[in-house]
Amino acid sequence: PEVLVELNADFSQRVIVRSADIDWQPSPMPGVERRMLDRIGDEKARATSIVRYAPGSEFSPHVHGGGEEFLVLEGVFQDEHGDFEAGSYVRNPPTSKHTPASAPGCVIFVKLWQFDSSDRTHTRIDTRKLPVIHPAGRSGVSVKPLFADEREEVRLEIWEPNTVCEIDAAGGLELLVLDGSFETEGDELQRYAWLRLPVRSQLRAIAGSMGCTVWMKTGHLAHPHLLAAPSR
Repeated sequence: PEVLVELNADFSQRVIVRSADIDWQPSPMPGVERRMLDRIGDEKARATSIVRYAPGSEFSPHVHGGGEEFLVLEGVFQDEHGDFEAGSYVRNPPTSKHTPASAPGCVIFVKLWQFDSSDRTHTRIDTRKLPVIHPAGRSGVSVKPLFADEREEVRLEIWEPNTVCEIDAAGGLELLVLDGSFETEGDELQRYAWLRLPVRSQLRAIAGSMGCTVWMKTGHLAHPHLLAAPSR
């Protein structure tokens, strides 16, 4: 029988996972491994993970009942919609389907079953080609917006060396360090470290001497239906 996994499932808590320091766990598909960041469920789970595809590995065709959001970190992710190189941001909404694979191998940051059930918005962005925006009042910060609706906002932020960043996380905040490092509340977070802050939080981060680039999502933790495990 499948076992219900609850990992970092208390959304009222601040969580840091230094994913580079944890072991890869096998998935049901040969050649595909994962580092779990948060998870509620069995193989059908509300999950946030870093997933590694060995060269030549593939998943069988499947439908995303609860949607899938991912950022390609390394290599090339492939499906029938195209080749997605490092820096590609993709949202496959509920009811979408594909056959994922990677001939050269890849590493992706992926979130499953975290969509509104009515969401049908497909997103496919090469973040490397996006122009940066310099938000007013945030010296040393550049932003690349990726997605926004009434529930959440997703973006890349680039912090110049030693920049102090203060962000109101009233609706919660989640980020993954893509490059460089930063310090917050005495913790240093380096590449592929993941931070989740609960609702009514404040982030105060100081970028490291080489600067820092992060993937960031805000607002979503204020919506309980986005936090629930899929029905079994």
